[in-house]
Amino acid sequence: MRNFCLHSLHPQRDIVPDMATRRKKSADSEPPAAQDGGEPEAPEAESSVNEGIYQDLLNAIMEHRLLAGTKLVEERLCEVTGASRARIRQVFARLAHEKLVTLVPNRGAFISSPSIEEARQVFQARRLVEPELAGLLANTANATQIRSLRRHIRQEDDARTRGDRAAVIRLSGEFHIVLAEMAGNAILEKLIREMVSLTCLIITLYDRPGAPACPEDEHRVLVDAIEQRNAAQAQAVMAEHLAHIESSLDLTVRETGAPDFYSIFSKG
Repeated sequence: MRNFCLHSLHPQRDIVPDMATRRKKSADSEPPAAQDGGEPEAPEAESSVNEGIYQDLLNAIMEHRLLAGTKLVEERLCEVTGASRARIRQVFARLAHEKLVTLVPNRGAFISSPSIEEARQVFQARRLVEPELAGLLANTANATQIRSLRRHIRQEDDARTRGDRAAVIRLSGEFHIVLAEMAGNAILEKLIREMVSLTCLIITLYDRPGAPACPEDEHRVLVDAIEQRNAAQAQAVMAEHLAHIESSLDLTVRETGAPDFYSIFSKG
């Protein structure tokens, strides 16, 4: 299902996500800084604000509103969110730990640009983990979880009908995260979250124009297999789904060779 990326790459742009509206509520609710002699801000409030900023940036990455190579301007983020530089740096550090942001000394924070080898490794890891996870869920899923998965697919369908490409991209990635959550393994869930976000970055870099799109019903077919408790079928469908995503990318290594400086500087 080739829903992750349909935008072109704009490297190294000084862009701040359009979070003014989405962050307004969190910024307005942020407790004021303690005055001299006043009570320090509660750790719970600080954690809540940091989490809100993190989630907004993560969603922007998943929706391809923040592309690989984009510079995250610390001062602008402080202005838009109302948060301190210390908080913004904490969020940057968390995203850097998840390999979604690259911190460059004396230059700042940039949305990461995975290499071709890193892209291959991400899909290799997903092929090892997600089919097994789908099979596991086929053995344990209950009726409530099946209804939740089908509701998520309807949201994808509605977004596709509206032509809301950003929502389709986000919901398509979130589907895989929901599967991991339902499997009940916190380690796998964390891993899937990181790999889904990295996949979004990879597709912004290596999407191959004109590649055949994945069938839009692959998520539905997968849920059918899970509901039927057919673990083998669920594994096969997930493996095929990931193969379709990877096949839509151009991960060939380009041999550029030595630059021809003569032609560069030749006047004739």
